[in-house]
Amino acid sequence: MHIIMDLVGNELAQVEDEFKKNLKSKVSLISKIGEHLLLSGGKRFRPTILLLCAKLCGYKGRRQIQAASVIEFIHTATLLHDDVVDDAELRRGNASANSIWGSEASVLVGDFLLSKSFFLMVDDGDLKILNTISRATTQMAEGEIQELMKASDLSITEEEYISIVTNKTASLISATCQIGAILGGVDGKKEVALANFGMNLGVAFQLMDDNLDYTSTEKRFGKEIGIDLQGGKITLPLIHTLRSCSPSEREKVVKIVLSENADERAFLSVADLINRYGGIEYTLEKARGYVAKAKGNLDCFHSSREKTALLTMANYVVERTW
Repeated sequence: MHIIMDLVGNELAQVEDEFKKNLKSKVSLISKIGEHLLLSGGKRFRPTILLLCAKLCGYKGRRQIQAASVIEFIHTATLLHDDVVDDAELRRGNASANSIWGSEASVLVGDFLLSKSFFLMVDDGDLKILNTISRATTQMAEGEIQELMKASDLSITEEEYISIVTNKTASLISATCQIGAILGGVDGKKEVALANFGMNLGVAFQLMDDNLDYTSTEKRFGKEIGIDLQGGKITLPLIHTLRSCSPSEREKVVKIVLSENADERAFLSVADLINRYGGIEYTLEKARGYVAKAKGNLDCFHSSREKTALLTMANYVVERTW
């Protein structure tokens, strides 16, 4: 990862400063909750990708700093909303905002971050970038609603789940990469290639999160393990398992998913079933397939340090343990 920090380390520090500046508000609770989540760590995956894509496309200005900050603002807003929907108690290894300040405050500050993001992009003045972000946030909302409609639905198909992942997670990462291309002013072919790179990488990123929910630890993952299952989210490791297990095993899963007080022992029994039927390995192979597609999307770019850094980011998606 050294090549990545060599290329964009200084710019990432500027993005952090931009976060702090844009979080300032006369309403103190906004700053408290925003700083709690934005400044409590996180991978900064999306800002890093945007900065690298802008460099890959030859951009030399400073607008990428604000654009990267906006993308992280939008991502943070979705985390605040997600934690309320999931009734999560942890985020990035710390107490979630909703567990400290309550769901109402978390939702409203999430709304502030979204509103602030669009204010900043209007101020930037690039309608193409504004359109790209608007389209992505609309898709994200659709994905959230799709996921809600499919909660605790054990009949969900792999195709339906990939559609949810594409909208909810991958659309923003795709937009992030496309913004880098727009800033660099590359031709339409390269802009589409980077948008597709982000879309494929985004699907892989979420599939690996699906796995980590069953295989990581709370300390490393930074949020409660098993929260997907507790919230009735049927993700790919379980979807694959349900296609392979016996009717009696499926019935056991149904009871756990529909139970309002499933404990750790129940979760571990589902995790054991997923391991037995290869759900983790199946999801990992699917993620690797999407990463391979993402790498292929970069074929139209000449070899460079920036391209190597993006390929390194793609490898990181399937190698990460948090």
